[in-house]
Amino acid sequence: MVYIAGWGHTRFGKLAEMDLQDLIVAAGREALENAGIAAADVDGIWVGHFNAGMVADGFPSSLALEIDPALRFTPAARAENACASGSAAVYAARQAILAGEAKVALVIGVEKMTHLPTAEVAAALGHAAYQREEAGSSFPGIFAQFAQAYFDRYGDHTRTLAKIAAKNHANAMNNPLAQLHKPLDEDFCATVSDRNPVVAPPLKVTDCSLVSDGAAALVLVAEDVLPGVARAARMRAAAHVNDYLPMSRRDPLAFEGPRRAIHLAYEKAGISVDDLDVAEVHDCFTIAELLIYESMGLAAHGRGADVLEAGTVLPGGKLPVNLSGGLKAKGHPVGATGVSMHVLVARQVLGQAGDMQRPGAELGLVFNMGGSGVANYASILEPAKT
Repeated sequence: MVYIAGWGHTRFGKLAEMDLQDLIVAAGREALENAGIAAADVDGIWVGHFNAGMVADGFPSSLALEIDPALRFTPAARAENACASGSAAVYAARQAILAGEAKVALVIGVEKMTHLPTAEVAAALGHAAYQREEAGSSFPGIFAQFAQAYFDRYGDHTRTLAKIAAKNHANAMNNPLAQLHKPLDEDFCATVSDRNPVVAPPLKVTDCSLVSDGAAALVLVAEDVLPGVARAARMRAAAHVNDYLPMSRRDPLAFEGPRRAIHLAYEKAGISVDDLDVAEVHDCFTIAELLIYESMGLAAHGRGADVLEAGTVLPGGKLPVNLSGGLKAKGHPVGATGVSMHVLVARQVLGQAGDMQRPGAELGLVFNMGGSGVANYASILEPAKT
């Protein structure tokens, strides 16, 4: 098995004072200190970074060596899988440990985005779409197609999406590392206004995740390293599923890639959705979180609103979702997102999530997605047994 022995996490947001190297060094150094593991004991480094031309540092893996001189000559590689680049790095490091090629792995997810105009960021992210058919599309436009298809099939769910946005903004108030500490009520999120204009109908600004800078890091260790660490979270299961890239080859509402990845993780862990205590999922847009409720098995197709009405996914509910504020309010520095999710769920199951803590949480789901449900990573985390 593979274990999370330590973590680091910068604040997410507009971090003008930090460049890509600064972010990598800050998160990686914190993770090693948190794990109590010396840099000299690291066998490999994996850096999750999407980039798509957003920064000049398109070859960032060796920037991690700046964390500590003892890391010089440590093998390092970049992992990229669109908005799931962070999880791609986590899974590559995990495979190296399972293969016996490493006992200690340092994983860092990072992105620097806010120095660019919003239109340039949107164009860069659009490179993760299928260029033969979707070139020039923005991801707000792509997920607006999901939302419109949902509305056409199941009725107007403007209020449902507004409930998701308001929930995640409220949750972010308890996360000191979140980009936005601004509670927004359901009425504001449901209403088109000068402060909440339509981005791509029917999606408004409050339905969209944030342009962010930030980094997060993990120290993964093999089982025989475990006696030397103070506490750890076990990766009980991990599942990675890729679907077709062209949207034209997929039912937008079946969300088959996310559903398959999540349920494969359940199967590997020997659990069902009813066993989970907490989840961090990929709410790049509010419609994505709604579809993920249904993919998780919390609700049937078209009935995702029910778990909001019942309070299931709210703090204090049976399965709180995105207690960190999610991508919607915590922020979405693309390459950092998947690593951040693993950090946050590890903290939850170890009782170290501070004001975000779900009391008694012992089993958590991470679901990180690249593109429009194309690259899908689902992890189940629990406390390591001592």
